[in-house]
Amino acid sequence: MYRYSLSRLVRHALSDRPWPRAWREAKPRSHYDVLIIGGGGHGLATAYYLAANHGMDRVAVVERAHIGAGNVGRNTTLVRSNYMMKGNTEFFEFSLKLWEGLSHELNFNVMLSQRGQIVLAHSPAQMDALARRGNIMRLNGIDAELLERAEVRRLLPYLDYSAAARFPVLGGLLQGRAGTVRHDAVAWGYARAADSLGVDIIEGCEVTGFLQDRSGVHGVETGRGRILADRVAIAVAGHSSHVAGLAGLRLPIESHLLQAFVTEPIKPFVNHVISFGAELFYISQSDKGGLVFGGHIDGFNSYTQRGQFPKVRQVAECAVALIPGMSRLKLLRHWAGIQDMTPDGGPFVCRTPIRHLYLNGGWCYQGFKATPAVGWCLAATIARDEEHPLVRCYALDRFARGAESLDEYGHGHWPYRH
Repeated sequence: MYRYSLSRLVRHALSDRPWPRAWREAKPRSHYDVLIIGGGGHGLATAYYLAANHGMDRVAVVERAHIGAGNVGRNTTLVRSNYMMKGNTEFFEFSLKLWEGLSHELNFNVMLSQRGQIVLAHSPAQMDALARRGNIMRLNGIDAELLERAEVRRLLPYLDYSAAARFPVLGGLLQGRAGTVRHDAVAWGYARAADSLGVDIIEGCEVTGFLQDRSGVHGVETGRGRILADRVAIAVAGHSSHVAGLAGLRLPIESHLLQAFVTEPIKPFVNHVISFGAELFYISQSDKGGLVFGGHIDGFNSYTQRGQFPKVRQVAECAVALIPGMSRLKLLRHWAGIQDMTPDGGPFVCRTPIRHLYLNGGWCYQGFKATPAVGWCLAATIARDEEHPLVRCYALDRFARGAESLDEYGHGHWPYRH
């Protein structure tokens, strides 16, 4: 299936010549049909599907740093579709189905590991909430299995089941198809596949302004000169407000830090993704052996990519309360991504009031798992100048219209905001 055979890998490993570039070092053209600001997973996926699904070959992705420098390389790699609200349910299930075929689609191993996610319950009320969520999932054709305490203990024997446990485990909800994906491979796979279809990926090219008049946007000003484009899309994650502001567009978004952590590598023992029902905490084990985990946002606006100690302490407390054995592990490193948080916890994937300008942002805790579906739907929205049916609920004007909230936070319990 994959382009590099074992013999080619061995030849490259023993050679003193550098590996060939996975995508071209493109220089900006004077004009494009579509220009996408942001070379993360969402921007690259959009460019790929514009070319693959809609035959558009005059497409550019401009990235101010290098591919993989932003949130696509700063997340905890989780993919799932255990949502319960209309709009979210259909969208994230579509995304998970795209994840399941993505390695074949891109001819690049994105290392999908469908190890299953278990959301834990610590009270009868949480068990009722998980039963309701599971029923909604099954009614929408999504796999879900409600687990009793004994079943959770069989699958996760290393949790604290003692009489002195701070948060006793009563049961859980399992989505067997959920799991993890190698985030770097997603960026590299989409970049290489888009490049092979003629998309220009322009790194080290920061957008400093928009070219616009009363008829709409016609291109961008960058550190490498002016680039004209018939349509422009913003896909810059936590910097959405800043970039949109350059076009005079004010967004209902705040930028916050979300920290993630990894321990020293140990032998495999966490075979699932686990979400803690007592607090926003989630954990899995990487292929390198490190335990990867995270918690809440830091709680204040910031564009830095470093976290604060109070949140480190809180997340560590969650880790040890859930898995006491983690108290003996060393923390290898921690980092932060910039989350663009919206009032209702839902994203924006839509046209904007400015003609020819499209927006993808406001993903809160949910951006990575949405990557392939965002690319697919935003590409269709740009190509047809009409929102794809799966993202019509993610329009920018939904607050003015009084549309139903998309926030899963108030329709279950803690773990669903990551």
